[in-house]
Amino acid sequence: MRKLIYTALAISFMTVAFTSCRDEKSQKEELIEEMKNEGAEIKIKTDGEDTKIKMETEDKKVKIKEDGEETKIKIKTDD
Repeated sequence: MRKLIYTALAISFMTVAFTSCRDEKSQKEELIEEMKNEGAEIKIKTDGEDTKIKMETEDKKVKIKEDGEETKIKIKTDD
């Protein structure tokens, strides 16, 4: 009985360990992928540590600005 309990505990710990290590996409990565799928025009400017990404479709505009570690995201939709 103990062996069964220890085996179940070991399997549950391993399951938790492997599922918690998955890579999750950031909001920036999700927006870029979504806009690519919508056929957006994407412009990327890099100046030293600063990066600006502008993406535009007919009804949605997204601007992503990265200053070193800080990321700012602006989304504008035409309703």
